[in-house]
Amino acid sequence: MKKLLFLLSFSLLFQSCYSYKSIDYNNIETEKKQKYEVLMLNKTSVKGRLVSKNEKTMILQTKDGQGTIPVEEIYDVKVRNFSFLKSAGLIVGVPIVAYIGLAIVAIIVFL
Repeated sequence: MKKLLFLLSFSLLFQSCYSYKSIDYNNIETEKKQKYEVLMLNKTSVKGRLVSKNEKTMILQTKDGQGTIPVEEIYDVKVRNFSFLKSAGLIVGVPIVAYIGLAIVAIIVFL
């Protein structure tokens, strides 16, 4: 039971440590090679690591390979940032929720 709770809390903890923040296309730093989410005009999104960018195209390394995105098809660009508050909230919140759940189960079993 302890291993299951540890595994669940560990997987939840590292899923929500990151968030995406909208930035202007001209403010993208090409030296950092960060992860981006590009929202297109046709309502699709592409997530990947920046390979290069210029005035006309943006090239991302996705899990399917490299993707070239023309600038005129880009609706919004979001950069992935580590969220300290979400991480801290999960570190504190997961054990509290687990204890409350165990307390409810214990009350149900013993009544």
